[in-house]
Amino acid sequence: MAKAFFRLQKFLRRIQFLLFFLTAAYLMAGSLLLLQRTRLVLQQGSRGTPTNQALPVPEEMSRAGITEPRSLQSLRPGPRLLVGMEALPEPALDQRHSPHWLMSRNSELRQLRRRWFHRVSSEQEPPQTAGFNAMKRTAEHKGTYMGCFTHDSRERTLKGAVFYDLRKMTVAHCQEACAERAYSYAGLAHGAECYCGNALPAAAAKPEECSSECRGEKGSVCGGANRLSVYSVEQPWAGARPRRNVVYRGCFRAPENLTDTFPASLIQPNLTVEMCSEFCSKKEFPLAVIRGQECYCGFPTRRFSLREGTDGRRCSGTHNASSAAGGEYCLVYQTPVQDTRCTDRKFLTTKSKVFVALSSFPGAGNTWARHLIEHATGYYTGSYYFDGALYNKGFKGEKDHWRSRRTICVKTHESGKTEIEMFDSAILLIRNPYKSLMAEFNRKYAGHLGYATDRTWKSKEWPDFVNSYASWWASHVLEWLKYGKRLLVVHYEDLKQSLIPKLKEMVEFLNVTVTEDRLLCVENNRDGNFKRSGAKQKNFEPFTQEMKDLINRYILTVDEALRGRNFSGLPREYVPR
Repeated sequence: MAKAFFRLQKFLRRIQFLLFFLTAAYLMAGSLLLLQRTRLVLQQGSRGTPTNQALPVPEEMSRAGITEPRSLQSLRPGPRLLVGMEALPEPALDQRHSPHWLMSRNSELRQLRRRWFHRVSSEQEPPQTAGFNAMKRTAEHKGTYMGCFTHDSRERTLKGAVFYDLRKMTVAHCQEACAERAYSYAGLAHGAECYCGNALPAAAAKPEECSSECRGEKGSVCGGANRLSVYSVEQPWAGARPRRNVVYRGCFRAPENLTDTFPASLIQPNLTVEMCSEFCSKKEFPLAVIRGQECYCGFPTRRFSLREGTDGRRCSGTHNASSAAGGEYCLVYQTPVQDTRCTDRKFLTTKSKVFVALSSFPGAGNTWARHLIEHATGYYTGSYYFDGALYNKGFKGEKDHWRSRRTICVKTHESGKTEIEMFDSAILLIRNPYKSLMAEFNRKYAGHLGYATDRTWKSKEWPDFVNSYASWWASHVLEWLKYGKRLLVVHYEDLKQSLIPKLKEMVEFLNVTVTEDRLLCVENNRDGNFKRSGAKQKNFEPFTQEMKDLINRYILTVDEALRGRNFSGLPREYVPR
């Protein structure tokens, strides 16, 4: 009996030791994981930013990453805000209201904002994809499967428009996108890329080589590696295709030799806009030019740049080609076909020696500027963040590490000393703060393409947002002026109004040589995929007088700082009168 008891006691001791060992191992593994995760969060959330004491944040606002610096409302611009210059004597100010307080306060706010921005940008999608799941379930693709064909990204077989959706691509989605632009065929590759065209590829491949499943539709074939699954596009409405998405560009003086200027032409009695647009769409040209009974197709070129339109009355019957004036003037229409001369993009083949930032306050048009730069240079742009919605729409540099130096420039909204000094040079994009604040508020609450509801605008979220973000708009510019090594200042409004000249400046700053025709192609595709459809007019004024007083003080401060660094001041529409 004693022997059996001794054996039992020995066994229990072993079990205790084993349990103790497993518990210790579990705790050690958990601690290591926790330390590693904390390190990653610190790297992402405060990469190179000095540690600052956290500010007290109300509970309901901390979830959004916004604080309420109400004391900023009493800030007065002073000479000490001139960055990069010696401070001039000034009357003593309350330390809370000094420019140094503005910048240190914003450095504390920046960490909170960065956490919110990183979280929201990686999760948020454009609003038009919200109903996509329902469409995917109900819409079956129409048209005939034409087969599997070879595909070379450098010499594309379907030469029309290109679309990406790296999460939700389906055959129906690709067909609808191509149908909207009047193409006859839709081809899918790599499960997520959509190509359009009006002629079938010449080289067929084995059916089994198209084996990639569509990212958004299980069981459907979406090409493969260097292979295209091609489907015909069925138009949903008879007779709707020729007129759809045809945009009137204006009346222009006809070039001296239309036949030499435009590669395709048609002479047709009783010619209409629909006839000419359909003819040019089938030939895969973005412009349809009408002079009397003559129809010409082509691209914007140096000989016909569409920059200098004339009085529409010189072209009689603007929307009725049969009565349009023959001879000196012609009517120009934009067909649904995309200008593809500037859509090819790639990563840099060798690492860039100059690390360039594309810096802006959120809502200042950074995504649009990236679209322009990518199409002008032919190289992808990178990002300090990861935005899944942008990556899904073709900004492939989003997933590349921001310090890889494989992209032509890197998007950033950061404005800390350490983050700025990491870059060798920067394009500093500035937009009217009134427009920037509204754009960022819309993006925050409705995605890249949506609009915040009137209820949201009238809630307390909007004044809290303005009080916090208006100071960030000012400090962002001030700190880049102070710490930036080599800057090109670009105003969003100037870029919008004079696209080609300003884009030339940006491309030269990036040390890239481009052709005039490529820049004209960019101008022809200027909007990209992330432009809100028109300005949604509100029946109320979102900015109170108190908000205007606050923002106007920041405008004067930034304007003075720019002039102090020998840059041109802010555009006149910024400066309050």
